[in-house]
Amino acid sequence: PRVQEQMARRYDSSTTTFSPEGRLHQVEYAIEAINNAGTCVGILSKSGIVLASERRVTSGLLAPAKTSDKTYKLANHAACCVAGLTADANILIDQSRLRSGRYQHQYCEPIPIEQLVEHVCNYKQSYTQYGGLRPFGVSFLFAGYDDVHGYQLYQSDPSGNYSGWKATVIGANNSAGKSLLKNEYDPDGDGTMPDMATALKLAVKVLNKTMDSATTSTSAEKMELFTMTRDAGGECVHKILTKSEVQRFVDEVAAEAEASGSGGAGESTQ
Repeated sequence: PRVQEQMARRYDSSTTTFSPEGRLHQVEYAIEAINNAGTCVGILSKSGIVLASERRVTSGLLAPAKTSDKTYKLANHAACCVAGLTADANILIDQSRLRSGRYQHQYCEPIPIEQLVEHVCNYKQSYTQYGGLRPFGVSFLFAGYDDVHGYQLYQSDPSGNYSGWKATVIGANNSAGKSLLKNEYDPDGDGTMPDMATALKLAVKVLNKTMDSATTSTSAEKMELFTMTRDAGGECVHKILTKSEVQRFVDEVAAEAEASGSGGAGESTQ
């Protein structure tokens, strides 16, 4: 084992050299770093997309942020949620905005969502193939709408891979969040999507599960909820819910959990 460990260490410092097992260690470490980042949840609903993220308040002395540092608008029809290093994410967000604007200018129509995601992921992948660079330490949830495929949700990681999802979680404790989504996103298994209110409550449930409840009191301060919907004119509307709106969903989820808990207790005593 010690010899294997020494062999592995030889390939740790390079992003471009495969280890004897066929692995790129630096890329794997970047992916592992994101598993310690603030959780982000994405859920497709019948009438839009929900993005929810964990707010980590590092100090009470920090001035309140003027804009969100987790959710970003990329174009009128696209937005993203960030898990990982925000400084790294800013580079990729600028790239996606630039690509979206150039496509709009050249073809006089919004860029298809998957094409935008693919462009960003190609840029990410290039940082794993050329020497002297390090991978971007950030994963994204991309949310968007186009006329061909409707609402879409994509996840990407530092390797440049991306995949489409109905609902997913990135960041800390993402496996626990995914197992909850698997059970509750489509409980009947008939392919029915939840409505917007149900999707928002499900996002709160997932964040409750993934956040460390022993040290974190669940409140509107600790989470951010974002929705993308379309208005009567067909334009996409981006909205970050206010603290009072978030608190309402937190309270509803807590009330439902309490009711189901007391109901279960009642049944067990009979």
